[in-house]
Amino acid sequence: MIYITQLIYIIPGQEKVFNEFEGVAIPIIAKYDGKLLLRTKPGEIIEASIEVPYEIHLVSFPSAEHFERFKQDEGRKAFLHLKEASVKSVLLIEGK
Repeated sequence: MIYITQLIYIIPGQEKVFNEFEGVAIPIIAKYDGKLLLRTKPGEIIEASIEVPYEIHLVSFPSAEHFERFKQDEGRKAFLHLKEASVKSVLLIEGK
């Protein structure tokens, strides 16, 4: 089992476009036996030495191969232009 945590930073004003991409991408996770464990917007921040992200996602997949297949999904790839138009950067943390 692998766990993927993403700190997602949005281009200001592009929240609607980002949410449109997420509406397509999130349901595809299950197609590759993944699970969205947490999707949250940071609330109360006690301390931070980095920029606070727009959203934080925690997803699990049975293996790195499952995650790779998810990333290569043709349906998801057809909407990557929305991600590119709305996401400033992503910090991806992989755990096992």
